[in-house]
Amino acid sequence: MRLIPSLSVIFTVVLLLQVPLLAAKEAVPMAEDPVLEKIVNEIADELRCLVCQNQTIADSDADLAVDLKSQVREMVREGKTQDEIIDYMVQRYGDFVRYRPPMKASTYLLWVGPFLLLFSGIIVLILNLRKRRLVTDEQDTALSPEENERLAQLLKSEEKKNEEKNKS
Repeated sequence: MRLIPSLSVIFTVVLLLQVPLLAAKEAVPMAEDPVLEKIVNEIADELRCLVCQNQTIADSDADLAVDLKSQVREMVREGKTQDEIIDYMVQRYGDFVRYRPPMKASTYLLWVGPFLLLFSGIIVLILNLRKRRLVTDEQDTALSPEENERLAQLLKSEEKKNEEKNKS
């Protein structure tokens, strides 16, 4: 009787130990030649993953990145140069596939855009701070004639109260 519960516990533990094996990924394909793999990795460091967008295909685990890296590996095996491979990828996917886009007319916005946004943000901040300071200064210094009259009345009434307290 006690044998069945202990067997079920053992069976459950063995099954639970198998779960990490199901989550393991397939090994990334590598070239037989380490020199060839080094060249593939250098090229892969220059190409952007089109899925992740902030990683190179060398760093990304996305299926498309693995496919692109395999394609690069095949092109290197065929004897194509790094420039030929990158040119092919740019022709197929556009300049966006390059992790470091070249400086040319169509990519100036990529290079200059962040600085323009930063500069315009600083200008807007400075203008808003100046405007706020001017509005605050005007509010602090200028009292209308009615406010001056009311202030004088309040001061007189306060003086009368103080005189009455001093007399008592």
